[in-house]
Amino acid sequence: MAGRPAKVIVDPAVPDDVAGLLRDNRKILLRVHAGWEPAHKRHLPVAGPMSSRTFRLVITLAAVVTALGAAVYGLVLFVAERYTPFAVIMTGAALLFVSVLLRPRTDAEAERRRAREHEVYEAARRHEGRYVLRERLDDPARALMSRAQAAIDQVMASHVNAEGLLDDVRNGVMLPAQEWEIARLLAKLSELRAEHQEVVSEGVTPEVAAVAEPLAHALDSSQRAVLARVEALERYAGHVADAERAYRARHQIERLSSKLHQYEELVAESGADGFAVPELDRLTDEAGRLEQALRDSVSSAHEAFRHLND
Repeated sequence: MAGRPAKVIVDPAVPDDVAGLLRDNRKILLRVHAGWEPAHKRHLPVAGPMSSRTFRLVITLAAVVTALGAAVYGLVLFVAERYTPFAVIMTGAALLFVSVLLRPRTDAEAERRRAREHEVYEAARRHEGRYVLRERLDDPARALMSRAQAAIDQVMASHVNAEGLLDDVRNGVMLPAQEWEIARLLAKLSELRAEHQEVVSEGVTPEVAAVAEPLAHALDSSQRAVLARVEALERYAGHVADAERAYRARHQIERLSSKLHQYEELVAESGADGFAVPELDRLTDEAGRLEQALRDSVSSAHEAFRHLND
C-alpha cells in the first residue's frame, strides 16, 4: 500500500482551525524551524523610523495635494485668459492624477501575505511540539509513517466503515490519535538517530563506544516498537479489507437476486429450464454464505481493533 505523504501531522487535541492552518502552510513552518521570524509585526512602535508603507502613503497624499493645487492655479490662469500656461499646468496636473491612479496596488497583497506568515508563526510557536513535519523524519521513519497512513486511509475510506458496520465513531477518534503518536515517536527517533550517527561518525574511543552501543540498541528497540504499532494498524486494515470484499460481494449478489424473477421468466420463455434452475438457486445459497462471511470479517476487524488499543 502506498500511503499519502506525511507532510504535517498534527496532534488531534489541537483545535481544528489551528490544525488546518498548520497543515496548509508547511513551507512557512519549514522556515520557522530554520530560525526565520516574520519582519512584520501587528503592533508597530510608537516612535521610530517611518515604515515603507507609511512613506508611500505620504508620497501619494503629497502628489494628490500638488495635483489639486495645480488644478486650482490652472483655473486662475484660465480666468485671467492666459491659455498657454493654463494648458501646461492642467496637463501636468492630469498626468500627476493618472500616475497616482495607475500606481501598482501591491501593498494589499503583500500585507495579506505578511499577515498570514505572522499568523502561522504565532501558531507554530504556540503549539510547538504538537505537530510533526515530514522533513523531521529520516528515511526509515518516513517509510513507516507512509505505511501507517496507508492503513488508516484504507479503513476510513471503506464502505463498511461508512455504513457503520465498524465502530466508525471510535475509528474517527482512535485512528488520528494513533497516527499522531506514531508521528511523534518517529520524530523523536529520527532526531536521536541523527545525533547518534553524527557522534559515532566522528570516530569514538573504546570508552565512548561502550556507551554508544547500548544507546544504539535502544534506538533499534524503539524502532521495533513503533514498527509493531504500524503492523497492528496494517492487520486491522487487512481485516477491514476482508470485510470490504465480503460487503461488495454481498451487494453484488443482492443486485443479481433482485432480478432473479426476470431471469426465470427469460429461461422459461426460451425453454432452457434444465440449464438455468441450478444456477439460479445457487444465488440464494451464495447470498447466505456471503452474509456469514461479512459477519465473520467484521467480527475479526472488531477483535483487531480491540488489540490495537491494548
